[in-house]
Amino acid sequence: MTLGNKIAWDDTVLPFQLDRSDIRGRVARLDGVLDGVLKQHAYPPQVEALVAEMALLTSLIGQTIKLRWKLSLQVQSNGPVRMIATDYFGPEKEGEPARIRAYASYDEDRLTDGSPFDQVGSGYFAIMIDQGKGMAPYQGITPLAGGSIKACAEAYFAQSEQLATRFALRFGKSQEPGSPETWRAGGIMLQHMPKASIGATEEGGSGEDGLLAVSDILDGDEEENWNRANILLDSVEDLEMIGPSVAPTQLLLRLFHEEAPRVFDSQPVKFGCTCSEDRVRQSLSIYSAKDIEKMTTPEGRVTADCQFCGAHYSLDPKTVGFEAEEAKGD
Repeated sequence: MTLGNKIAWDDTVLPFQLDRSDIRGRVARLDGVLDGVLKQHAYPPQVEALVAEMALLTSLIGQTIKLRWKLSLQVQSNGPVRMIATDYFGPEKEGEPARIRAYASYDEDRLTDGSPFDQVGSGYFAIMIDQGKGMAPYQGITPLAGGSIKACAEAYFAQSEQLATRFALRFGKSQEPGSPETWRAGGIMLQHMPKASIGATEEGGSGEDGLLAVSDILDGDEEENWNRANILLDSVEDLEMIGPSVAPTQLLLRLFHEEAPRVFDSQPVKFGCTCSEDRVRQSLSIYSAKDIEKMTTPEGRVTADCQFCGAHYSLDPKTVGFEAEEAKGD
């Protein structure tokens, strides 16, 4: 079903559970959202692919956070792509959409002809959760390893949460006759339900760099159920993930009908940024008048650009900093 040029399940995250396998998961579609994220920047193809992968992971992981919480994923590296940052803002109220934003910092002259993941070098993958004022933020990190950002996310959940986790992601550009080119993106996340805590031994896990792997976490029937679900997931086709004909509920039935899939309410998502003039002023409030003078352009303005959405702010230097001479407003 479509609504104009928009598919009814575009820009949604559908949570589900496989009752016979003790596995939960999410199906995500980020079409207009990914368009909104990527049209802000003229990224080279390798960088576009990394940002698309991070945005999909963020939507799949972020769906579980509570109202008004913020989930952030970040890659920091010594490679040509120095940083990728994504944010998922939980809905302000029940029934409202969540918001996603993303951007990357990179050195274009250092990019290579290798795979997108070849552009990140060594570094770390981080997940951060901000629960709001008065609450200490949570952060967990894992090394960049495994050949993809999704492999880093899988390693993070195995190591930090002792949860067997698997991601399947598809994304690319699509164009219908007479219509502009647009992004289509889909993803599936599988995660074994939590059980008694498992700690890494002194020898570490059996995964790359001594990280925990699924075989260190699951055994017996649990491991058999997990392997069966992963074999079924491996049968997914690209068009089922990102095409216009197969709804997420139909896809789950096709893949996992013998595992008794049960779906819950879907979460709408949209591209959204939280930048504002007030936030820019707040970030500048720590600077003295002398510091503000150094930031002032020859045209007599203090300017700032949002790296996420491209918004441009131009302020009177007399109205910013803790020694501001005049009230805000030009």
